Amino acid sequence: MYVLVVNAGSSSVKYQLFDTATHNVMAKGLCERIGIDGKIIHKAEGRPDYAADIPMPTHSQAIKALVDALTNKQHGGVIESMHEINAIGHRIVHGGPYFTKSTLVTPEVIKELENCRDLAPLHTEPHLMGIRGCLEYMPDTPQVLVFDTAFHQTMPPEAYFYPVPQEYYDKYKIRKYGFHGTSHYYVSNLANKALEKLGKNPDETKIVTCHLGNGSSISAVKGGKCTDTSMGFTPLDGIIMGSRTGSMDPAIVLYILEKEGFTPWQMNEFMNKKCGLLGVSGVSSDLREVIAAKDGGNKNAKLAFDILCYGIKKYIGSYSAAMGGLDAVVFTAGIGENNPSIRKLAVGGLEFMNIKIDSDKNNNASRSKEPVIDISDEKSGVKVYVIPTNEELVIASDTERIVSM
Repeated sequence: MYVLVVNAGSSSVKYQLFDTATHNVMAKGLCERIGIDGKIIHKAEGRPDYAADIPMPTHSQAIKALVDALTNKQHGGVIESMHEINAIGHRIVHGGPYFTKSTLVTPEVIKELENCRDLAPLHTEPHLMGIRGCLEYMPDTPQVLVFDTAFHQTMPPEAYFYPVPQEYYDKYKIRKYGFHGTSHYYVSNLANKALEKLGKNPDETKIVTCHLGNGSSISAVKGGKCTDTSMGFTPLDGIIMGSRTGSMDPAIVLYILEKEGFTPWQMNEFMNKKCGLLGVSGVSSDLREVIAAKDGGNKNAKLAFDILCYGIKKYIGSYSAAMGGLDAVVFTAGIGENNPSIRKLAVGGLEFMNIKIDSDKNNNASRSKEPVIDISDEKSGVKVYVIPTNEELVIASDTERIVSM
């Protein structure tokens, strides 16, 4: 089956065309500056890259532009017509309490998704524009919504409920939702299969998955199901991130807001875009630049780096306690897959938990082409894996499953 995976933003649409029989990405690209002027960048393996300025006043025109690129042989096209696209899978950031699994698009589903506007205003409206653009240009192609929050819906109430009166959950749906769910699902599933080959019962495994990038989250996965995760009501919670605060005393919000005279919206922008690694280091939100500054003697950059490593370690320890043990730690996403120093320091000092990595394996992990890269020391009782994530493949596979039912 050919599945088009769409990730719609307010002025952009990222896309990948999958052959689900082989898991191959046939082509991928980006439509950007939608509503401004319009530009497409299209790539297909073995063909020259294609880039062009194309008017895209709406998301519908962007969908038309990307389908034209997919079907035009002179522009790196890989199919003859849009009718070869069997289904469309949409990445949806927030399903709120309304969606606990991937869902086929219907008028009723779109109406229900509208209820998520308050929970994720920056994401829900662009998602709806992308869905409607596909419906307008490809009305006969089935569409599926795949939610970042769905994997975390198995958390027990003691993990997802905040200590506020019940009426606020009822009125405003305030609870922990968690994010990066497709990534946590993908890597924990592969880790579970690797542990099963070692004789572990897949229904009893205890895994901590660390999705570390510009946005980061850590999850406790027991028997293949999420039991807790670090991101909360929004993606702002958890460990320090590129420009997000992560967890902190909520009274700090009120204190800064009053002292600086911020509006609530300005405070939200401050916590999401001016804090984290950027705020502490004063250098950058990009960890590579923070490390370069640290290695050059910048004390604030070192502090930002240390806060990150310390935070990851705390989550590994606390989630191990919550699950009553640990079989594996998984590192994934941009930082998790490519930064051996972060991995080393995040598990350093956890030898008392029988966790130890092999330095050579850790340093050479990025060169491996294996889907599951074991960097554990041979004497380590807990496996430590590096697993490159593939959220788009999860979306494509789930889309195929839903439309084939």
